[in-house]
Order: sequence, then structure tokens, then C-alpha cells
Amino acid sequence: MESLLQHLDRFSELLAVSSTTYVSTWDPATVRRALQWARYLRHIHRRFGRHGPIRTALERRLHNQWRQEGGFGRGPVPGLANFQALGHCDVLLSLRLLENRALGDAARYHLVQQLFPGPGVRDADEETLQESLARLARRRSAVHMLRFNGYRENPNLQEDSLMKTQAELLLERLQEVGKAEAERPARFLSSLWERLPQNNFLKVIAVALLQPPLSRRPQEELEPGIHKSPGEGSQVLVHWLLGNSEVFAAFCRALPAGLLTLVTSRHPALSPVYLGLLTDWGQRLHYDLQKGIWVETESQDVPWEELHNRFQSLCQAPPPLKDKVLTALETCKAQDGDFEVPGLSIWTDLLLALRSGAFRKRQVLGLSAGLSSV
Repeated sequence: MESLLQHLDRFSELLAVSSTTYVSTWDPATVRRALQWARYLRHIHRRFGRHGPIRTALERRLHNQWRQEGGFGRGPVPGLANFQALGHCDVLLSLRLLENRALGDAARYHLVQQLFPGPGVRDADEETLQESLARLARRRSAVHMLRFNGYRENPNLQEDSLMKTQAELLLERLQEVGKAEAERPARFLSSLWERLPQNNFLKVIAVALLQPPLSRRPQEELEPGIHKSPGEGSQVLVHWLLGNSEVFAAFCRALPAGLLTLVTSRHPALSPVYLGLLTDWGQRLHYDLQKGIWVETESQDVPWEELHNRFQSLCQAPPPLKDKVLTALETCKAQDGDFEVPGLSIWTDLLLALRSGAFRKRQVLGLSAGLSSV
């Protein structure tokens, strides 16, 4: 066991060095030995993944080794912070070397030969290094897209090709990180929330919640016990939103009314919380007698027009969401005094405005039908 831990320590040092100028001294033989070392640890990951004591010892070593005095840094080597990372340590090493301009020409040429050896037979249970590198590149591309490509406006976000691509990449990434442990997807989402432009991230989440379930790859069908069930990526997003009240409030405030209606119709667990927020926002408005309108108490409050538009959008949703919204409004109206005249209760005025809008809509539709029959 001690020998295995020493191997892990030496590879961690090697991985840290691979991003420095020290690799300028590496020759092809050094690159070959480094990759062999990485593949040995990947073999350890496959062999001892279900062996509790060994896995725990390796996890503890990874968490503690770089906090000891004399390490290469103050924290773990990026990308090698847990046992799961050993499953793709050869990918991490290869990517670092490819990105390091200090690597000599002969060593780089040998590395490329190792990564792309040409056609051949491989073990059916082993993913090629090229495939792993491509998958890691997709992850980095996803983060890049989330960070830099969300600034164009499109009123129909759920049909925007860029937004759909970002949403699919997010769901795929959630599916991958969820294989390691149940808590990892939530931590992953929280880290994205802290690192990325938040308004764009919220839009991507909304579009992701409207995507169909991801299909399984053929090899994953053979291992149903370790793979997330279809559609669980969206459930992770729902649970994360409901578990972070400030994020969900920003989610509801930042997104268009129509998009939120689609999302809450698809995911009923979100609708009671959304209605609760709308109720709280409505209670912050007060009636201005001189202007004859409902106005905000503070600058950050939701204006009457936005509140009305959001309720109007919800009332155009199919049952049962529409029925829940009307019931909630009637309940608030009754609790507020059950007034029937405008200006005394915001809930009375909202119901009157919604009914008036529905009546005008029926009139327009009736007129259009009459004109078409002429």
C-alpha cells in the first residue's frame, strides 16, 4: 500500500511539473515513461474503484499531499483533487504537455504519436486517449461558450441554436460529474454560478430545463447501475434551484415571463415557489392615489406592468398550472379583504385586469372569425 501511495505522490509531482518550463529538458523517452505512469494509475482507478479502504487512502493522500510543507503549491494539483480524477490522469498529463510551449520538438512529436497511433484493435472496455481528449475539449468549450457567448438578445431563447447547444453541453456535463458521487453536480453548478456571467447562466439553465432527456451511449446501456437515469440532469437543475433561494429569485426576475411559464409547466415543483415569489413582489407595491396606479416602494421592486405580464402569461398556460394561479390569486384577494372595487387590493386589481384582458382577447378572436367568414 505504501508503494502505491508513493507512486501517487511522484505522479502528482510529475503532473505539477508538466505545466512548467522544466519540460524543456524532457526527451521522447521521458514522455513515454510519464504516459506509462499515468496509464498505470488509470489502471489502479479501474481496479480499486469499488475497494473502499484503498480508495479512501488514495483520496486522503490526494487531499493532503499538497498542503504539506514543501509542496509545489498551496492546494491540490488542478484536475487531480480526488480519486475519480485518476480515471483520466493520462488525459490531464497529455493536455498539459500539449499546451506547454516549453516542450521540445522531439518530445512533442513523440507525444502526438502516442496520442494518435493510427488504426488498430483496442480493448473494448477501454476508451482511447483521443476520445478522452476530445471529451475534455468539449468540456472546456462548454465553459468557454457559457462565459463568452451569451450576450446576444433573442426573444425566443428556447429556440436559439447557441442557447440550445450550451444547454445540451451543460446537461451532458451534469451527467458526467454525477457518475462520481451524488453531491458533485450541485457543487459543479454552484462553481459555475460563481465563475460565469450569471444572467446568461440562468438563461442556459432555463433552456436546459426544456430539453428532452439525454439518450444513453451504447456502452452505458450495459452499465445501468452507475449511470444517471434519463432526464435526471434536469432534475438536478430543479433541485439546485430550489435549494438556493437567492439564485431562484434571480432566475425568476431575469427570465422573460413566457419562458418561465414554459419551465414551470414542464417542472411543476417550481410553480409553487414561483407563485410565492410573485406574491411577495405584489405585496411590496402600494397604491398611489394621485396617479391612480400601483407603484414600487423601493427601486428594486418589481413594477406593476411586469407583475401583471407574469401573471397573464401563467394564466395562458394549460391546466393545471393556470388553475393553480387563479386559485392563488383568489386566495390572496380573500385574505386581503375580498374587495371588488379597484385601488384597495392589488389582488383584486390583478384579477380585474386579467379578466379584462381575457375578455378583449375573446372579442378580437370573435371579430377575426367573423371577418374571415365574410
